[in-house]
Amino acid sequence: MKIVIDVDRLLDEGRITTEEHARLKSWAVEDTGSLAFNILTGFGVVATAGGALALLPHGATAIILGLLLAAGGLMLVRKHTRGWGLLGSMLLVVGSVMCAGGILLVTQGGVAGFVVVTVLCLAAAVASGSALLAAMAVLALFGSTGAVAAYWHAMYMLAVPQPALTIALFSIVGLGTYRLSGTLPLDYQRLAIVAARTSLFLVNLGFWVGSLWGDALWLGQQAIPDWAFAIGWAVGLVVTGVWAARGNKRWVVNLLAVFAAIHFYTQYFEHLGASPATILLAGLVTLGIVLAVVRYNKQG
Repeated sequence: MKIVIDVDRLLDEGRITTEEHARLKSWAVEDTGSLAFNILTGFGVVATAGGALALLPHGATAIILGLLLAAGGLMLVRKHTRGWGLLGSMLLVVGSVMCAGGILLVTQGGVAGFVVVTVLCLAAAVASGSALLAAMAVLALFGSTGAVAAYWHAMYMLAVPQPALTIALFSIVGLGTYRLSGTLPLDYQRLAIVAARTSLFLVNLGFWVGSLWGDALWLGQQAIPDWAFAIGWAVGLVVTGVWAARGNKRWVVNLLAVFAAIHFYTQYFEHLGASPATILLAGLVTLGIVLAVVRYNKQG
């Protein structure tokens, strides 16, 4: 466990002695130097790996180099945590991402490739205790449904071609990992919670896209209308929000508040359009949501 304390203030208040102050400061200097060295080394490894891939831009190269980096990072994380833990975590994440990219390149972004990447990231997350890799495993599974995110100059794109499948799949994953978290040791409990939270985020993305376009369900025509998603999303936000508030699950409450505002804005302007009056009313409603969330977060 890491605890942040102000040793200068403790010394000024007389809660620690001058000798204790000097000893704590010396430890901090050692840790800071180790942190800086780890970061510098990590950037060097990333640059080297990037240059190697640029010279040999092949999926197999990315997979092999990524596996080597991930294996080295995992060894540092598990055997030399104190001195090299940060570098090990960086190598593990960079290697996993590089290997995942190579697999997707070789499989041409097919469903099988995303499933393999999901398993890879999940295994690396469990082996290293990395919450980032746990979230990446869920996002890779999201990619297996055909979801795409992209960026061009000053423009972002999100495509969820199967919103109903996305909602159903990640509702199951989210509920399953949340239930599982209560039975796991503390280190793995955190990974399960991260996977559950990521799944909840993706469920809301599915509802968002579905509320705009509906879902054809592979039938070539709109099998589930957009209004059904809009109503289901609203009901889901309310029910889940009440459950989260009663259980003091602040992260969930805040996420749902954000998506409640997105849902409101989306449906409001889709049906009423943008005008001075609608913008004013939407702004007032948003301020009300913000004040409610701030008041909730200040409680207890």
